[in-house]
Amino acid sequence: MRKHLSPALLAIAFVVATAPAAFPQSALLNLPRASQHATVVQRVGITDITVNYHRPLINGRKVWGGLVPYGQVWRAGANENTTIEFTDPVTIEGKPLAKGIYGLHMIPNENEWIVIFSRASTAWGSFSYDQKEDALRVTVKPQTGDMHEAVTYDFTDIKPNSTTVTMFWEKVAVPFKVEVKTDDVVADSLHHQMRGIAQYTWEAWDEAASYFLTSKTNLEEALRDSDRSIQNEERFENLMTKSQILEALNRSKDAAPVKEKAVSLANAIQLHGYGRQLQQQGKQQEAFNLYRVNIKRFPDHWVSHNEAARIACSEGNFDKAVKEMKLASAVAPDQFKGALDGLAKRLEGKEDINK
Repeated sequence: MRKHLSPALLAIAFVVATAPAAFPQSALLNLPRASQHATVVQRVGITDITVNYHRPLINGRKVWGGLVPYGQVWRAGANENTTIEFTDPVTIEGKPLAKGIYGLHMIPNENEWIVIFSRASTAWGSFSYDQKEDALRVTVKPQTGDMHEAVTYDFTDIKPNSTTVTMFWEKVAVPFKVEVKTDDVVADSLHHQMRGIAQYTWEAWDEAASYFLTSKTNLEEALRDSDRSIQNEERFENLMTKSQILEALNRSKDAAPVKEKAVSLANAIQLHGYGRQLQQQGKQQEAFNLYRVNIKRFPDHWVSHNEAARIACSEGNFDKAVKEMKLASAVAPDQFKGALDGLAKRLEGKEDINK
């Protein structure tokens, strides 16, 4: 008796049978496919964008207006739905789109393309596509690109809050811009993260406060986070963070005693690191004053000899500077000796190492 395939398997069998293939195709078995699978991922801030697709080849065929007709919905790849996933809400070409996984389809035309984000993401190609399931449509301009034998998706123009997703095939490139409200996404994520075990550490609250400080957002929240960090464990790091947040809030009088307490808790490496930051900010005398505190507190530490060399260099006393830098190299851990020897040679050439 002849067995009959289900309508679904018949449809798949038809698509597989009519597809140009370099290998035997199967709707049931895991076998190599002519249009091979690929996945590309890009993170913007902490938001992941993933394109999951299959890569048809040109194989000498006319693509646009031929294999892929103009004015008709195309699966933007081959085989199952091409999908695109956003782990957070985004905007596409300025239009909002909720987080989630979408079937990605396109309608090509010579002068403009429609890019479609469908709530149905598990279909086979565009054969069962239904416009009623659209979450978003945007219109974009195709561009001329380098030759691509296989469909290729890539991320270009990557910035802290955006990227451009581009589909390449033949000599056509179809870009669409994805934007993320990174600061809002991170703030929301931190609120959830800080309800877990991280809330019991000083490091996590300090990192959250430092993020807001660096991004110049939510400074009042940053101040609260730094206080929570200090409550868990008072340290040089979180006291310095708090002092910097107070400075950013134009509360210099409140910042001064916090910074003073931070310096009192610092070890030699921490003071040296802070001093080098001040130098990089052009605050040379403030850095040298801090170095003098370090030298007095830790006279035999290698960073103190490094700092003594820097002070001597600023005064034009290169003989003393060379001597101190060589002392620093003699007692420093091995991983720092090469850099210190290099600084000593520069000082022997009477070069200002503080610039």
